[in-house]
Amino acid sequence: MLDPVRFIANLSTGEMGYSIAREAHARGFEVTLISGPTSLVPPKGVRFVPIVTVEDLDRALQKYFFRTDGLVMAAAVGDFVPTWRSSGKVPRRKTWTVRLRQSQDLVQKYARRKGKRVVVGFSLETKDWLKRSRRKLQRKGLDGIVANYYSPRHNPFGRTGVHVGLIDSLETRVLRLLSKEALARRLLNWMIALARARKYNRRPLGIHE
Repeated sequence: MLDPVRFIANLSTGEMGYSIAREAHARGFEVTLISGPTSLVPPKGVRFVPIVTVEDLDRALQKYFFRTDGLVMAAAVGDFVPTWRSSGKVPRRKTWTVRLRQSQDLVQKYARRKGKRVVVGFSLETKDWLKRSRRKLQRKGLDGIVANYYSPRHNPFGRTGVHVGLIDSLETRVLRLLSKEALARRLLNWMIALARARKYNRRPLGIHE
């Protein structure tokens, strides 16, 4: 937030996170959906936690993460936040210099405290998307990461189909032109396989439709 009515945002619509929450609830899981501002309607039957800032998300994760078996961080959390916030609306002016600082890396913070939980993150890159995402998987201590790429010809935001890479410690699966609903189904199957692999100390069983 820059002032009470202005904030820094990105192109994320929430479609992916809401699709995952809807699919998980349909499978009988107890679901907590933590969501930033969006025009989407929360799926019926899930616990809905609205947030605005990175700090809000951290507080929500502190409250709910340790009650869960798994976490999917599909949100496009801002990497930078303003160092200063005005308590009142800033008047119109010719220039306005805003200084930013790096925000908390929340998926890394909670992945390092996951215990037996399965934690999957999302990555968006504009080049070397698979290589950079693999590095993030290792650096952040994730069980899996969903790699997206953005280009002028490929925009993964909204209702559009996506090309993604599902990356874990053993392999990378590239899936092409999936709907968000189809990706949600594949992602949950993948998480179940990762959880089973950890329980029995063996390689993931793969993704099954």
